[in-house]
Amino acid sequence: MLVMIVLVGMGERMAERFLPIYLLALGGGIFLPGLLNGLDNLLSALYSFPGGFLADRLGTKKALLVFNLMAMFGFSIVVLIPFWPAVFVGSFFFLSWTAISLPATMKLVANALPTNKRTMGVTMHSLVRRVPMALGPVLGGIFIAAYGVTTGVRLAFLAALAIAAVATVIQQILIEDDRKNGLVPGMAHASPLTVFKMMSASLRRLLIADILIRFCEQIPYAYVVVWAMREIDSPVTAPQFGLLSAIEMATAMLIYVPIAYLADRTRKKPFVLITFGFFTAFPLVLLHSTSFWPLVGAFVLRGLKEFGEPTRKALIMDLAPEDKKAAVFGLYYLIRDVIVSVAAIGGAYLWGINPAVNLYAAFAFGCAGTIWFAIAGRDEG
Repeated sequence: MLVMIVLVGMGERMAERFLPIYLLALGGGIFLPGLLNGLDNLLSALYSFPGGFLADRLGTKKALLVFNLMAMFGFSIVVLIPFWPAVFVGSFFFLSWTAISLPATMKLVANALPTNKRTMGVTMHSLVRRVPMALGPVLGGIFIAAYGVTTGVRLAFLAALAIAAVATVIQQILIEDDRKNGLVPGMAHASPLTVFKMMSASLRRLLIADILIRFCEQIPYAYVVVWAMREIDSPVTAPQFGLLSAIEMATAMLIYVPIAYLADRTRKKPFVLITFGFFTAFPLVLLHSTSFWPLVGAFVLRGLKEFGEPTRKALIMDLAPEDKKAAVFGLYYLIRDVIVSVAAIGGAYLWGINPAVNLYAAFAFGCAGTIWFAIAGRDEG
């Protein structure tokens, strides 16, 4: 599973982080990056529950094979068709990979580890996933610097296609079939309403807080690269933005293991609450970062928002029923991301008014989510 995450993630991150600039280079309007980010959130939502359903129905090994083939098909569309509408068509397939595969990977972690080790297990998943998230944008920035935006992004997608093919072969060799672990695929609830009734009150409170915090994250998300490379007083280059992304991921990776160690031995709520605070602070700090070195500080802060993210995912698994974890996890993300997709599209409108309006609105939603979870959040069923 971890090998698959490194390889597919490397290909995905080489190109995906630069899609807003690619859309503009192909003649798309300034509204399109926000629309693509909204589509990303919507697809992540719509694919999360089917991802959990298929993981329970087919077993994780077969389900992950299907998900990888979908991503490869999406990469192929962008490589072969250099027009901005093709990005949106391809995105229906490659943007889905992380969301649709996440319930299956979380199910693997939950099945493999006891409750008091799940935070560390989810942390190792998150830690390894940050390796391609750190290195991918650096390599993508090098492609763009060498070949220009349009050719560089298409070459990055071509490399992503090749890497994903290798990952698929390795995945099918290394991941054991569920039946070998005593699990029988086939028992899965197709009705989201049935699964929703299985969610505890504590999990629903976490979901509300998470939605507000994701509004904070997604309102400016697609425009962070536009802010850094176009809007500020001293814009950064593509390789410099890739380096900023690497700094963000390196920061996250440094804090993952010690925080997971502590969270598995104490309450999870404080770690999740601190994470929400970092989410909230980022847009305000970004607004006042107008050259490379202040942006370094902003992206360190952005990396710190991963402080308790594995803990939050482990908390979802703890609060979900033992025999329906993939389905409940998928439904959680379905509800969250359908609602949050509105934030990404609204962020495009707010950016059109003024970048500062966008970033202040994000900060306000972050404050609301943090305060709600501080008052109402629980870390037990």
